[in-house]
Amino acid sequence: MKKIIVLSLLIFASCGNKKEIKQVAEISCGQCQFELDSESGCSLAVRVNDKAYFVDGFGIDDFGDAHNINTGFCNVIRTGKVSGTIEGDRFLASSIKLVE
Repeated sequence: MKKIIVLSLLIFASCGNKKEIKQVAEISCGQCQFELDSESGCSLAVRVNDKAYFVDGFGIDDFGDAHNINTGFCNVIRTGKVSGTIEGDRFLASSIKLVE
């Protein structure tokens, strides 16, 4: 019985250890700029520690027209302060603020 309780506590503790990331990162279109191919169309992505992740919580057009020649995420890689967690191959963003 003690083993079951200890095992349950370990599993519960490991599930709650999602490390929040707060850093400056590259933000752009996952398909057009970061060469991600697990989704079709254009989707917002961030590059954290040299690895690109699709973003949940914000859309590619939330920061303007994604296809704008000068500022659109499909045409340029921009920089921003991001906060969130990585779950699997997705970045669950709680905050994204572009740095100009």
